[in-house]
Amino acid sequence: MTQRIYDTHEQAIVDFVPQHAGTVGIYVCGPTVQSSPHIGHLRSTLVYDQMRRWFRATGHDVTLIRNVTDIDDKILDNARIAAEAGGTEQWWALAYRVEREFTDAYDALGVLAPTYEPRATANIGEMIRLIEELIERGHAYQANDGSASVYFDTGSWPDYGSLTRQQRDQMEDAADSEPVGKRDPRDFALWKAHRDTEPESASWPSPWGQGRPGWHIECSAMAARYLGDSFDIHGGGLDLRFPHHENELAQSRAAGQGFARHWIHNGLVNTGGQKMSKSLGNSLFAADLLAEARPIVLRYFLGSAHYRSTLEYSDGSLAEAAAAFERIEGFLERAEEFMVASGEDRAAGEGVAQLYLAPLAGTATTDSLPAAFTAAMLDDFAIPQALAVLHEAVRAGNTAIDSGNGDELVRLAIEVVAMLDVLGLDPRDSVWGAASGNAAADTALDALIVGLIEQRADARANKDFATSDAIRDRLAGAGIILEDNPNGTRWSLI
Repeated sequence: MTQRIYDTHEQAIVDFVPQHAGTVGIYVCGPTVQSSPHIGHLRSTLVYDQMRRWFRATGHDVTLIRNVTDIDDKILDNARIAAEAGGTEQWWALAYRVEREFTDAYDALGVLAPTYEPRATANIGEMIRLIEELIERGHAYQANDGSASVYFDTGSWPDYGSLTRQQRDQMEDAADSEPVGKRDPRDFALWKAHRDTEPESASWPSPWGQGRPGWHIECSAMAARYLGDSFDIHGGGLDLRFPHHENELAQSRAAGQGFARHWIHNGLVNTGGQKMSKSLGNSLFAADLLAEARPIVLRYFLGSAHYRSTLEYSDGSLAEAAAAFERIEGFLERAEEFMVASGEDRAAGEGVAQLYLAPLAGTATTDSLPAAFTAAMLDDFAIPQALAVLHEAVRAGNTAIDSGNGDELVRLAIEVVAMLDVLGLDPRDSVWGAASGNAAADTALDALIVGLIEQRADARANKDFATSDAIRDRLAGAGIILEDNPNGTRWSLI
């Protein structure tokens, strides 16, 4: 099997061969924890969770590093604005509070925790050492105004602009710092001198004076510390290509590192046909989305488009995703009922269902996956095509149930469960019970409805169709529909 990926640096589909056989090292730019997470953050994080799960299914040991930028201009600005309005929250408290919001949202979506999640403030020493290396190699300089600021000399690095195919003389001025003390307005900040308007707690000592790191140097230092000077994949949102990733690449290569061998960027999110942005007032926050739909349905929606495409969100998006996912859940329920009913006795039937339908909890391998699903995932993680294979297996599985073909059902059930496991979408996985907090309520609801179904069955057996119809109508009025089949009656929410 040959994995193919779209390498942003090469601007082409290429063969992916890990630097070290059997292992994959991935660095993903995590959040700048200035304000609450929105749908774009969720989409980006989920993309790399899907890739990680696929690499695991293909037998790779994956190290995924996702950083937290907890010191930044925007964090300090938001803390200052809040203080001017009478707030008392320190910048570091704001950053930690927002970081926890991100973690809670990721957990709700079933995103695997990264192998490690370094904070920028815990890696200042590594950043200083990297800056010192750049100065020694002639690629960085201290500000000429006598301040402690240090800048990367973009003119000293001939390959500057290679990631985004830009010529230096056509680039805009760097906007991450004031132009004071620079040799060239396109040079970007590696170290920012402390300002009197900023809290003392937001600065650290350095060979150049008191200050704090620039945004770009943070990721270069953390990636090298935890993945080495050369690693397999650097990922992030498409909006990070320039200047952030361009600057990361330049400073790391200028320091003598191989850095990322491949670059992957996920597409952004549109709402109502417009790019989502705070200025347009169309941001969709994670908390609101999680309140509107089940977390597993939100995961299904966010992961349904190809990772490089723009994800379109509209008012009906989550309802459509819920309907599609409920067809998958309905098949799993029908398959279990069929297997139980077709056993020699109830205990034997339950054993058969458990054998073929038990959640795999991250243990699926390509041996149990349909060839078409594997081919789709090997082709630059083509999730839409992979989902098409999944839904086709669900349709075929329902046909097998209707025709009483147990052998065919078992084969398809194994494939469906394996595909759901790879995608992190098995509704019976314990993570969803923990994430929703409604496992006890679901159990109680099922018991009540099953009791009514049994009363209806007794009424029908006694030819009391008025009572039977009344029970069905009562459940329908509560949004619960019944489906009678040769193996009994099953219920689902409308």
